[in-house]
Amino acid sequence: MAIVSTMRALVLEHYASPFVVTEIARPEPGPGQVLVRIKASGVNPLDTKIRAGNGAHAQQPLPAILGIDMAGVVESVASDVTEFQTGDEVYGATGGVGGLQGSLAEFASVDAVLLAKKPRNLSMRDAAALPLPFITAWEGLVDRAGVRTGQKVLIHAGAGGVGHVAVQIALARGAEVFATVSADKKSIVERYGAVPIDYRSMTAEQYVAAHTGGEGFDIVYDTVGGSTLDDSFASVRTYTGHALSCLGWGTHKLAPLSFRGASYSGVFTLLPMLTGKGRAHHGEIMREATRLVEEGKVKPLIDARRFTLDTALAAHELVERGKALGKIIVEIE
Repeated sequence: MAIVSTMRALVLEHYASPFVVTEIARPEPGPGQVLVRIKASGVNPLDTKIRAGNGAHAQQPLPAILGIDMAGVVESVASDVTEFQTGDEVYGATGGVGGLQGSLAEFASVDAVLLAKKPRNLSMRDAAALPLPFITAWEGLVDRAGVRTGQKVLIHAGAGGVGHVAVQIALARGAEVFATVSADKKSIVERYGAVPIDYRSMTAEQYVAAHTGGEGFDIVYDTVGGSTLDDSFASVRTYTGHALSCLGWGTHKLAPLSFRGASYSGVFTLLPMLTGKGRAHHGEIMREATRLVEEGKVKPLIDARRFTLDTALAAHELVERGKALGKIIVEIE
């Protein structure tokens, strides 16, 4: 059978414009890489910001193929790659930033250390929902804060992309978990086993008093940014509290945090892809994701609507409008 030398891909030629469906040369794996036949691509808010021209921190020059998250099947491997072989089902956050080809294409050659074997109990569609949110949640809760049994953890936007995964990771590691949500989404975090907090009807002072006796939470993870990070500083436990944010890019007063003698950590998940440093740790985190999913402790929240390469722009627009309930997935085949 002849080897296919080209592939379909969506190319972004100009910011804030539609994708261009293009037939381009199929990549080949370089040293340390595997060629993946992509089955599904997850759409993150960051992907839509890059397309709109508001993601300068992602350092993705145009023209570009976007798409950070992917799931697929290994097509071939470089001679120095031993951990994967042809036919393996894999997933990871592998491109779409830092000049790396993204997943809105039929194939991608990706750094093998960014990948892990896909959970056996997830479809390709479901697996593509996890990489960036899981890595972001894990780096904050586990790598920075060391979440553990006996702690009270507050996750802001607990039904959101990173938030719903963070809730499940914290629960899996034995913490008592609380999550801010709107009233119409409280059932989502309740299903996972967290205590919902309606942020529209309670102030930070009120929910700290109600759920911690005024002591504050051991860990507070802000996945929203802006004033929510200020609320996080005001919600952590004195001395031992740890506030985290994956969107802590604004200007904030540190006094509420300092007066508690508490700690703050920022999470910037893109660093390994942008710098080349620490990529193997992302693969390690994805192996933890596989373990927790196969143990039934983590399950992605997926929007039921279906999209393909031909309708990927509509998928992006849905995420931009904030109208998705769960992760939006583009199915490549």
